Amino acid sequence: MNAVSSTRRVTATVLAAGALVAAAVLPAAAHDGDRRHQRPQVEISRVQADSPGRDDRSNRSVNGEWVEITNTTRHAVNLKGWTLKDEDGNRYRFKDVRLGGRNTIRIHTGHGRDTRTDLYQDRNDHVWDNRSDTATLRDGRGRTVDTESWGRHHR
Repeated sequence: MNAVSSTRRVTATVLAAGALVAAAVLPAAAHDGDRRHQRPQVEISRVQADSPGRDDRSNRSVNGEWVEITNTTRHAVNLKGWTLKDEDGNRYRFKDVRLGGRNTIRIHTGHGRDTRTDLYQDRNDHVWDNRSDTATLRDGRGRTVDTESWGRHHR
């Protein structure tokens, strides 16, 4: 075998290997771009819009409504700058909050002391409509991460 045919054979082998790798990677890359059917990494996992008992403006009643946010991954996520918003435009902006992997944090509407498992919006009145509303979670860039609707808006 001469040097020219050896070079051609090596080139053909390299090109064939490259084509096989490209064929395997392209469908995976195309699928990764379609995130509409994937579960969000951080999601609204539960909402209690109707606080137990009589709705009044007591801190106990206001804190009886809450939204839980869950990190479904193994890796911590910093929620700094993320927002949680209702249909009327009431918005809570997360401070420098680290949500550990596979952890959940509950965001209460009323006043309280923030902990690793509970955050407080420090509001004096209810935010979430008992009968019908939508909670929207957005990341620090304003992209919708997850929504949860109930009542007439429930899909």
